[in-house]
Amino acid sequence: MTTRDAARARTAQRILDAARQEFAAKGFDGATIRGIAAEAGVDASLVMQHYSSKAALFATAVQLPGGDDRLTAEHLLEVLTFRLGGLPPETSALIRSMLTVPEATESMRGFLDERVDNLTRSMDGDDARLRALLTVSGILGLTITQHFLKLRAFDDVPQDELLRAAHAWLKAGAS
Repeated sequence: MTTRDAARARTAQRILDAARQEFAAKGFDGATIRGIAAEAGVDASLVMQHYSSKAALFATAVQLPGGDDRLTAEHLLEVLTFRLGGLPPETSALIRSMLTVPEATESMRGFLDERVDNLTRSMDGDDARLRALLTVSGILGLTITQHFLKLRAFDDVPQDELLRAAHAWLKAGAS
């Protein structure tokens, strides 16, 4: 690899790392190319040169590595930790609206289908898709029962204990 190619690869990686942070913090709709560029320390036009569109960058940023059950379980624990800790306003609005607003339903369905597909690709085994479906559905269920239904049982469980139990559940589902 030439020095120029290496520099280009490092820049692309900085952009990708910044995009992952922005998408995790703000979701697809809240993240901007300018914000990602600022976080990566590059001009917004460079983001577009490397990834061509926000959607293409998002698709790359949310891919899980294939065949590494440990990394998959760690990623899922990060997602669950984020979901159990609090929700950004746009996520709350989408979840709150998904059963009554057709556009929100379609948006959530597309997002969750993408999560299932991505998680399936990161898992091994004939039942990978089924395990991915159950995992994604389970995380959504925990999110809804804690933040919207506000099940009282959550009041009696310390956050670290909940996350330990969730880690064991996610690890079992990923392998």
